[in-house]
Amino acid sequence: MKIKITLIATLLLSAIQTKAQVDSIKRDTLKEVVITSTRIDLPFKENSRTIDVISSEAIKNSAATNVADLLQQVAGVDIRRRGTAGSQADLYIRGGGFDQTLLLVDGIKMDDSQTGHHTLNAALPIEVIERIEIIKGPAARVFGQNAFTGAINIVTKKRLASSASINVEGGSFGQLNSSVTFGEEYENASFMVHVGALTSDGYRTNSDYENKNYVLKGVFNKKKQPIEVLATFFDKKYGAENFYTTNPDWHEYEETQNSVIGVSTVFRTEKFKITPRVYWRRGQDIFLLKREDPSFFRNLHITNKVGAEANASYTSNLGITGFGIDLSRVSISSNNLGKRNRTMANLFLEHRFKLANEKLDITPGVAVTYFSDFKFHAFPGVDIGYQVSENLKAYGNLGVTYRIPTYTDLFYNDPRTIGNENLDPEEAFAQEIGLKYNSGKFTASMAVFNRDADNLIDFIRPDTDATSKYTATNIAKVNTQGFELNADYRFMLNEFNQTLSFGYNFLEDDILDQNKELSRYSLNTLKHQFITRFTSKFFKNVRQNIIYKHAQRTIGTSYNVWDASIIVDFNKFSFTATANNIFDADYIESGFVPMPSSNVLFGLRYSY
Repeated sequence: MKIKITLIATLLLSAIQTKAQVDSIKRDTLKEVVITSTRIDLPFKENSRTIDVISSEAIKNSAATNVADLLQQVAGVDIRRRGTAGSQADLYIRGGGFDQTLLLVDGIKMDDSQTGHHTLNAALPIEVIERIEIIKGPAARVFGQNAFTGAINIVTKKRLASSASINVEGGSFGQLNSSVTFGEEYENASFMVHVGALTSDGYRTNSDYENKNYVLKGVFNKKKQPIEVLATFFDKKYGAENFYTTNPDWHEYEETQNSVIGVSTVFRTEKFKITPRVYWRRGQDIFLLKREDPSFFRNLHITNKVGAEANASYTSNLGITGFGIDLSRVSISSNNLGKRNRTMANLFLEHRFKLANEKLDITPGVAVTYFSDFKFHAFPGVDIGYQVSENLKAYGNLGVTYRIPTYTDLFYNDPRTIGNENLDPEEAFAQEIGLKYNSGKFTASMAVFNRDADNLIDFIRPDTDATSKYTATNIAKVNTQGFELNADYRFMLNEFNQTLSFGYNFLEDDILDQNKELSRYSLNTLKHQFITRFTSKFFKNVRQNIIYKHAQRTIGTSYNVWDASIIVDFNKFSFTATANNIFDADYIESGFVPMPSSNVLFGLRYSY
């Protein structure tokens, strides 16, 4: 307790006395960053969508240990964690479900045909990340069917210069994190390797974990036609106390594996660019209702996805045309869901027009998708932007989006839950208008959005029968409306930069008005979300962050959480100290799992 009080006092004092560094979610210095998750390469400031970018510098200064904690600081993104270190967390954007957000790694789609619960299992360790691109709103015409409410693209580091870093962290709940990352440049090749492990005794009964991650990235044949190879393997073992049930005696347990291998290259001419890619993604999930008695109830699911795609753009006097094709086959082998497979084919086409002395941009597009079990579907949409002045841009977009059921939705069966193989796909028509302003010192954006969804899928049961099973069901039409505001203010004190960041997101839907039955997942949406962050610099070699998060969910009470971190640099070493939930808030983000009480984590990084 004395250590925590001393750390908190130091952090608060340094925040009052010192001066910030522009290292949060930076919109000003990202003007010329090219958003790589789309077929038409566009600088950040020219995009006519709501996009946030978390830079590598922001990641480095955050002292966060995982992607889930980073995304927690973005308004409009709801990360519902079930513990520390991102062992199990669900990803939501603008009130959608955890199956409705697509995660990409270097453009490779990480959708899991079993369930969206595994989406963040594919998230990379932060040591290898160059930036994270967060695309909010319907993105099916760009990425395909899983980008129902948005998409997140994790971009790995491009410069693999000769370097190495070692990181060791320890703290509350027996947390011990360690990793080694090194890169090497050769005349015609370069590579980066990362090995890491995160362990904990747990902050409550049966919440221990042991997570290991391995990443290899290489670039070969650099002098002629560079070929990029990415390979990852993540292994997680963790106590899943009350993750899916409320029984205090079962002590659930889960093990997951996630791996991907991708190979890509880029062909360029003056007007033409094409990026072919092949990839294989594998997932494995073992779940036990009773950790000490595997024979009581055990699920084993193994999923595979093999794909090939080619994305291209062509520049002409009429503008830029983007087009692509994506072919993939997914399969699952499961003692619960059976052996099943699905073939998918996607065709993409869009064109960006520049009019009115290039102040007006219009980008219509369409994706046409074939599913072997759900046939053909089309997702049209359009983005429109107008550059009002050098610093101010107005934009809007609308589009049709779509999600086919997962194998869990269709076929799952346990003592309390049952799937429904007669489900219809989810559909939605979404619209958004917004403004972006950037004057250098002050950056702001705001957006108003609406989504009319039909056939949303959830597991529900009649509230009059507590003994009945949760059954996968197409809920009636649901309307979701929202408002989002983000702002950054940068200023100088005593020759040091500092940033005050602010984000607010409001959501309102009519699920409660229509769904009088007990829903397992759709309820508990964030109605009000407020995030503010002060990033500062203490003297020449001291940096710190103070983060305040307020959340009010559709059901349940609101809560306020304060986090803080400090980083002290000396020569090639960096000392980090992070305090989470400083004032010991009592809150739940997902299901029945209380989040950890006040805790600290200390770390030492060495780079050369």
